[in-house]
Amino acid sequence: EVMRGGVLESSHCGALAVLDADGAVVARLGDIERPIFPRSAVKVLQALPLVASGAADQLGLTDEELAVACASHGGEDVHAQTVATMLAKAGLDADALECGAHWPYLESAARTLAVRGQAPSALHNNCSGKHAGFLCLACALHGSGPNLRQYVRGYVGPDHPVMREVTASLQATTGFDLATTARGTDGCSIPTYAVPLRHLAHAFARVGTGTGLRSGHAHAAKRLRAAVAKAPY
Repeated sequence: EVMRGGVLESSHCGALAVLDADGAVVARLGDIERPIFPRSAVKVLQALPLVASGAADQLGLTDEELAVACASHGGEDVHAQTVATMLAKAGLDADALECGAHWPYLESAARTLAVRGQAPSALHNNCSGKHAGFLCLACALHGSGPNLRQYVRGYVGPDHPVMREVTASLQATTGFDLATTARGTDGCSIPTYAVPLRHLAHAFARVGTGTGLRSGHAHAAKRLRAAVAKAPY
């Protein structure tokens, strides 16, 4: 409830789900079975193939680079540079990103760009780290080389091999059949699937503990947890 001047101005309903890694419901409020679009909340689930595929080791990705692949960042210089370095390791640049461009979400970062007389690029998109992770994943699926740029074109489409791998990770961790649920388009152009809150909570419990994941994803979850804990931002 939002109060103003001692008067109830508005009220808002939500839902909450707490599960353990075995799928037992520890706490719940509201409807946790209604499918919702998690959008950027599932970035860490979408980043699992980046490590499980061997791409992270193949390209020598740092903790900072893995962390930004899991994050919605503020568009600061350190974020844009980290993403640019990831892309360079894959033999690509910002032109390969299909997330679009917007001003940094952090106001001070946006002001800094404006003072420099610079326009924002796709590197400043809050989802550019996730997308750079997708492009690095493409190196494991296709291999680096002169044909990589052509291979990654349209990687945001649901039928592209990169996005199929990312979707498979989301389905494996949530245990929810994404083929039969509603699909929309996220603000950064990738598919987003409607998943019940209970299944999402179970997925995060699995990733947070490593329990109930297949071996490749369990290793990836451990690596990503460590990277996020060590990253300076």
